[in-house]
Amino acid sequence: ISDEKFTEFKLHIEFRCPKDGNSAVYLRGRYEVQIADNKGKEPSSIYLGGVYGFLTPNEMVAKSAGEWQAYDITLIGQRVSIVANGKAIITNQIIPGITGGAIDSKEGEAGSFMLQGDHGPIEFRNIVITPIMKK
Repeated sequence: ISDEKFTEFKLHIEFRCPKDGNSAVYLRGRYEVQIADNKGKEPSSIYLGGVYGFLTPNEMVAKSAGEWQAYDITLIGQRVSIVANGKAIITNQIIPGITGGAIDSKEGEAGSFMLQGDHGPIEFRNIVITPIMKK
């Protein structure tokens, strides 16, 4: 869990998931973006790129297990856009509420990033958070 809290931001994060791996990154500690070994499966909110239980990607862009993959995520208010492995898979959609495992339910407040690591091994690298400043 990050010490710093963020409100609106762009996140770049790279990850490597093993065969049958399952993990996630939590935006503001409240919205779970799924990371999993799902190459070849139909898109689902509980598979790679989904906002767990709420938003399903428009296509499955997962690479093979063990390959480095990347997310570029923009979160403004409760609107999220997710680019996975260079393809836009969720564009400007509203996340209707907190997902399971959230740190708290204070949706209107800044929050930490949380990397899920309780479902087996996962690797992360090149994590870059760029706050979006309001004009």
